[in-house]
Amino acid sequence: MPPRPRAALPCLTAAALLALALVPAPAAAEPTATWDAPLALTPPMGWNNWAHYMCDIDEAKVVANADALVSTGLAAKGYDTVTVDDCWMLKERDAEGNLVTDTVKFPHGMAWLGEYLHAKGLKFGIYEDAGSLTCERYPGSGSPEGGGPDHYARDARLFASWKVDYVKMDGCNLWVPPGKTKEQAYRDAYNSVARALRDSGRPMVLSASAPAYFQQGEWGGSDWHKVLDWVGETGQLWREGRDIKVYAPNAPATSRWSSVLGNYGYNRWLGRYAGPGNWNDPDFLIAGAPGLTDAESRSQVGLWAMMAAPFILSSDVSALTPGGLAALGNTRLIGLDQDPLGRQGAVVSSNATFEVLARPLANGDRAVAVLNRSGSPRDVSVPLADVGLPPACVADAEDLWTGRRTEVVDALTGRLGAHDTAVWRLTPRGCAEAVPTGQINGLGAKCADGASTSGVGSVVLGTCTAGADQRWTLGGGGRLKLAGECLTARAGGLVELADCAPGRQAGQSWSHRRDGTLVEETGGQCLTAPAAPATPDAPAERLRLTACGDHQVDQAWSLPV
Repeated sequence: MPPRPRAALPCLTAAALLALALVPAPAAAEPTATWDAPLALTPPMGWNNWAHYMCDIDEAKVVANADALVSTGLAAKGYDTVTVDDCWMLKERDAEGNLVTDTVKFPHGMAWLGEYLHAKGLKFGIYEDAGSLTCERYPGSGSPEGGGPDHYARDARLFASWKVDYVKMDGCNLWVPPGKTKEQAYRDAYNSVARALRDSGRPMVLSASAPAYFQQGEWGGSDWHKVLDWVGETGQLWREGRDIKVYAPNAPATSRWSSVLGNYGYNRWLGRYAGPGNWNDPDFLIAGAPGLTDAESRSQVGLWAMMAAPFILSSDVSALTPGGLAALGNTRLIGLDQDPLGRQGAVVSSNATFEVLARPLANGDRAVAVLNRSGSPRDVSVPLADVGLPPACVADAEDLWTGRRTEVVDALTGRLGAHDTAVWRLTPRGCAEAVPTGQINGLGAKCADGASTSGVGSVVLGTCTAGADQRWTLGGGGRLKLAGECLTARAGGLVELADCAPGRQAGQSWSHRRDGTLVEETGGQCLTAPAAPATPDAPAERLRLTACGDHQVDQAWSLPV
């Protein structure tokens, strides 16, 4: 069975909120307007039941968690959309083809629930599926197996009549018509969903789960990359991979940390798709819930904020640990996540112990985070030059967990607990603009490495070590530089490090495209990762240029920002 993403929740912008007041709710019969204003210009925030309650959901639990969002102050800080996930409906539609609320679970119905949430100053989100059945085999919106009419428009009008603000659209049980690939079928289905929501007359944020049904490991396959390339045409956010580990009430102490790291792992390379109105969603925040320590809770909040990921809780809000609640409610971290520039952070360096990320911010500041993957406290030191600040730069550094400010000349330093993440906001003083600096990652999340293991100037793809021979900068003229030399295309398709020529020069100018390809501008060919060595002791093959393919995984690259 495909993975079952249980994703996200939104936060409408001020413009969208104003429009909500101006656009009347349509009748359930025919759409009255088409909504074209941008939605979710910052990452959505809120709550969803799935990772804590799964199908054990009802009106009382939703109301209790909504009330807790308000009473804890989280709602006022932006966690304002409450989404009901799968299992809220009956197993059959009514005689007219409409979805039917399970009134044993939701005795007042969904329109009432929407009114209740709106009266609390919250927004209302609901779950459906683009296939014929939801993942728990309730009625989906898509065509039945074998073909037939779908219910996209009907369901969108019904949701609009309930004053829904956000739709999480899953992707189980989606029929693939003869003559179409699975990827084409999903694209058609989610475009139909998006069109139906636009035509409903009510602005509703769409969380699209399509990519999660194509994920194959951390780096993914060709179809996964294809779906990631188009899913932003349909929704404002998308679940691109496996679910976060759900709460186990019979074993509440079961660790969920590896699940957090796994979801962080596949999301960290996808920053090229993120920006205002389009967000990569690595699934729910479970900080403060059973299965994470306080340090691990801080790490999830910090890493999600660095990745501009949706902040969607899935927990019993009234039972959050004090440490988890403090992390989730930290307004400095929320401000980082919601930075209006909308650039997702990228990996500066990584190895088995530490991971360093950098993220450019709207006012010219630069956020830096350090994850301690190890099970022991560690001393950390991150030179400012390693995160893109020029030599002799002085920066004011704010520790976003404590608010403490210090002046930094050489390096960010500190001691970091096991599984904890430090996050700073750097404000440079009198410095030149920061230069994107960090790893170039390719196939299998490995690093482009300039160590001369295969000849002078050669560049190979190797295990990430956080070494200086893997720290690239993006220079003017489309140049990719390592230790003062430029990545250069040579005859025969080889690439190597060579002296940098001034300006845009043939063989030294590269374009990073939305699909992840690195294209050498003169010849129009793509940087291509070599296949894995046949044996562990085999010498690494050099990177080469080959003809650009269709979302080839060996031609997708993640670059510094």
